Order: sequence, then C-alpha cells, then structure tokens
Amino acid sequence: MSDAQTLRPKSQSRFIVVISELMRRPRAAFGMAVIMVMVFGAVFAPLIMPHDPFEQSFDGLDLMGGPLPPGGDYLLGTDLLGRDLASRLILGTRTSLIIGLVANGIAVILGASVGIAAGFFGGWTAAILMRFTDLMMAFPALLLAIVLAAIFQPSLMIVALVIAMVNWVQMSRVIYTETRSLAEREFIQVQRAIGSSSLRILGKHLLPHLLSSIVVFGTLGISTTVLLEATLSFLGVGVQPPMPSWGNIIFENQTYFSTAPWLVFIPGLLIVLLALAFNLVGDALRDILDPTLKGRHG
Repeated sequence: MSDAQTLRPKSQSRFIVVISELMRRPRAAFGMAVIMVMVFGAVFAPLIMPHDPFEQSFDGLDLMGGPLPPGGDYLLGTDLLGRDLASRLILGTRTSLIIGLVANGIAVILGASVGIAAGFFGGWTAAILMRFTDLMMAFPALLLAIVLAAIFQPSLMIVALVIAMVNWVQMSRVIYTETRSLAEREFIQVQRAIGSSSLRILGKHLLPHLLSSIVVFGTLGISTTVLLEATLSFLGVGVQPPMPSWGNIIFENQTYFSTAPWLVFIPGLLIVLLALAFNLVGDALRDILDPTLKGRHG
C-alpha cells in the first residue's frame, strides 16, 4: 500500500473526528449552522432572491417616497431606492463571504510564510522579516486599509487584497513564535544533522506541527476580515454600489435610521451573527486541535 493510500484514511478519519467534536459542542454547532446557512444563501443567491436586487421601483416606495416596511411582497421591506432589502442582503452575503475567505486566505498564506521563514532560518532572514512585520503592525489596520483602498479603485478583489495586506501580521507573529520553538526541538536538530534538506524538514516535519495553529487562527481571522470589509464599505471605500455588501447597505440607508431602522439593524445583525459564528467555530477548533493554544493565546 502506498504512503498516499495510508495517509488518506488517517486524514479522513481525523477530519470526521474534528467535525464530530464540533457537533457535540452546542456553541460550535450553532456557529457551523449559521455558516452553512450563509454559504447556502451565497451559493444559491440567484435562485432564492425574491426580487431583482438592482431593480429600482416606485412600487417599492410609500406615498411619501420613503422605503416600505417589512411585509407583503417585500419580506424585509425596501431601501431608499425602492429595491428589495432581502434580495440585496442575500447577494451581500456572497460579497461578504467571498471577500472574507479570499482576503483571509491570502493573509494566512502570507503571514504563515513570513513567520515560518523567519522562525526556521533565523539570522538576517528573521531580522529583516520581523522588522518589516513590526513596521506593518505600527500602522493602525483600519487607517492603513482606508489609505490603500483610497489609492486603488475599489472593487471586490481590490478590497480583498487591501484587507489581506493589513491582516497578515498577527498570523506572522504567532507562527514565527511557534516555528522558533519547534526549530530548536531535538527532532528538527536531528534532521539537520543527518543532512535533510530545508524543504524536506519544512514540509515533512515542521509544517504538520504548525497546521493546527494555522487552521485555528485562519478560522478566527475570517470574522475580523468580515468586520473590516463591512467597516470599509460603510465608510465608502469598500465594495462600491450598486453591488451590495452588508456594510454599504448600512452606509446607503443610514439617513433613514430613525424612520426605517430595519435598513440598518438587519444588515448589522447579519454582520455580528457571521462574525460570531466564525469565532465560535474557531474557539472550538482551537480546543480540539491543540488545547495548549488556549493557554498561550486565549
């Protein structure tokens, strides 16, 4: 039996064990349920949206030209332009998840790569990479994101890249500390002594020990990414209308806060709910994959 065939059942069984453990924890199960519902809405948005999210209609406005309240043909009411709020929120779910997953994925890859390189090679490599990381950490993340978003023409991918550029530093610091600790362990020193290549040591002996930390912090980072995207969109430097995101829906309708509060509260609730869901799942993964992480970082 080949090594791949041997490892595949082990990895599959480990995945099943982790999922089972998550489902046994009420808070994690709630978080997973919320995420699954959100993902379903994002994937099948064109099929489940009750109206065209971009259609501006006089039928969606009251006699005074204001948004309609929830009920009737418009389940969650309409916005200031007579567009169906429910449809825009469903499409906004896709926007938030795409940016959250793409931006956080890039941040995890970049942060983990910098942290592993600095921790494993040490010396000048560590000095240069960690000083650059410290420099990036010195800038307030939101302010830096606003500046970068203002420089480039905002779009879905640009916003994701901007968020990734300000979110990788925390991952880098954590992985650097973990890697430095592992690099001094005997099993790594033995591999170096027998002449194993750096690539082999990194791939076969170091990365498997870091994987749980990367998965945990990657999951927790999605909530931060979603909140930052909503903040940038609310400030007008994120996803640009008419493409809906939860943040720019709040931004567009904030003037109706006192007369049509559902236009602000409902997207705000969705932002909080999704961030909470990823946090609950991330906390549970931390305890399942590596309980010692809670003591060190929690």
